[in-house]
Amino acid sequence: MTIHHLSPEILSAMQGAVGDVGIAVEPAGMAKYLGDWAGDYHGSALAVLRPGSVGEVQALVRLCNKLGLAIIPQGGNTGLVSGAIDSKDAGLVVLSLERLNAIRRIDADNFTLQADAGCVLQTIKDACEAQDCLFPLALGAQGSCQIGGNAATNAGGVNVLRYGMARDLILGLEVVLADGELWNGLSGLRKNNSGYDLKQLFIGSEGTLGIITRVVLKLFPKPRSTMAALCALKDYAAVIALLDAARSGLGPLLSAFEVMWPDYWEVITSRAGVKPPVAAGHGLYVLVEAQGTDESHDAPRFQSWLEELMERGLLADAAVAQSLAQTQAFWRVRDICAEFGQVLGPHISYDIGLAVARMDEFVTRCKAALAKGIKGCESVYYGHIGDGNLHLVSWVTGLSVEQQPKEEMDAIIYGLVREMGGSVSAEHGIGTLKKKWLGHARSDAEIALMRTLKAALDPDHLLNPGKVI
Repeated sequence: MTIHHLSPEILSAMQGAVGDVGIAVEPAGMAKYLGDWAGDYHGSALAVLRPGSVGEVQALVRLCNKLGLAIIPQGGNTGLVSGAIDSKDAGLVVLSLERLNAIRRIDADNFTLQADAGCVLQTIKDACEAQDCLFPLALGAQGSCQIGGNAATNAGGVNVLRYGMARDLILGLEVVLADGELWNGLSGLRKNNSGYDLKQLFIGSEGTLGIITRVVLKLFPKPRSTMAALCALKDYAAVIALLDAARSGLGPLLSAFEVMWPDYWEVITSRAGVKPPVAAGHGLYVLVEAQGTDESHDAPRFQSWLEELMERGLLADAAVAQSLAQTQAFWRVRDICAEFGQVLGPHISYDIGLAVARMDEFVTRCKAALAKGIKGCESVYYGHIGDGNLHLVSWVTGLSVEQQPKEEMDAIIYGLVREMGGSVSAEHGIGTLKKKWLGHARSDAEIALMRTLKAALDPDHLLNPGKVI
């Protein structure tokens, strides 16, 4: 049975579960929940539900289960694959976790934090800072994305090289299952080898297997020193050599290794108005960041490491940050990509995983294939190369997002990804936009196993229908 409108009886039951403040059915009240953050994709819903407690989440899920009403769990709605909005079905509800936003406990001795799923990532990072701790998950949307969504999408970001993905930073979860039952996996034990690690089923599942309501996070000592350099290199072989040198010479201090190809550099310096720390005209550009515990020791070590590389001729040029403000300016060069909508106009973003050694080959072949296969198509390339994550954006100037030849771009880009043994998603997930291409990165057996898990945990397919598989 598909419900196309909420009867007074159903609406009353929902209001009874969450109160008037916890439900929106009018277009004005639902608008911000029904489109992606960039404004490129829009959906619809019968209602937006905003529970204020875990008990209310359970009550709503039980009600929707009884009615056969599908649910889209939603965090900060900052995703890039249309995974938290409707695929224009309309016969479902959005369940926002934004009112479950408390930090429950920080254990500075055990280096753990427990928070509700709707807690904004920046709020968590600030609370850790106040306790002299670090939660290292860092990404462009951290001022509005929510930790439950970070867990559900296995968020990555700029510190994966040192600290890992979201799944590496999560010690426990609390999850409301498709029938409304609550699984409490919040023990937060760092070593617990008693059977299946159930939390890993839900991390990265994009809300298709359960609704995450609380998390236990792994914290780290707060860094006492931060060093950064923006380096220019002649070619990709030099980039690989620099990465090897950073791993061996900086060791555990190495926290980020961001690479930008010349096309990216040209766009940000000529169109975005970014003042470049080093001159143009080089083969590639790399932002290296290191963080340590003793500035008096770490900063000289970083400086001497760079000087040795300059003497060896590995670096064509380099600028070293002399202050926190300069470090932030270096990161501005890399993070300006978040403003590409204003800089480039309508475009399509891609997020792929590849073996580090083959990334430059991919860039060369992909750029040529897009230009040859699609008239007027331009593209730029950058990414977290140290952990095998390449980003690219492509566009045809003068076309709206709806007019961009996305299907043709997808076929060229993901076809090359499959040929080179990569992944169609390194960190953004599958959602609806990449579902068609999942088979380019996963085998038939893997997808069949995913379907088996979905059928076991959500047999009526009521949780985030139409996403991932």
